[in-house]
Amino acid sequence: MPVSLQVLYPVREDTHFDHDYYANKHFVIVDDCVGEHIQSRVVTKGNAGGPDTPPGYHAIATILFADPAALDAAMSKLGPAIEDIPNFTNSQPEMLIGEVTA
Repeated sequence: MPVSLQVLYPVREDTHFDHDYYANKHFVIVDDCVGEHIQSRVVTKGNAGGPDTPPGYHAIATILFADPAALDAAMSKLGPAIEDIPNFTNSQPEMLIGEVTA
């Protein structure tokens, strides 16, 4: 059964986020670390939280893995990607790991 790892970067008053760095440099590091385990990924840039509502998140990365074993293998290799986070944001990332149901 496929599983997903979502990394969410919340917007707070004092946070910043470099979308260009995230898309063009951070995900090169992610791919170098764990690309062999990734089935697919989507990165969403937060534009709004609804009509006339600012976004609650700078970005959300959704990374799909074929099964829990692939996710586990990837998680053990994410050190360089985690260490890179301060290079594009000071937002404290949140994570959600779950099974893909639809």
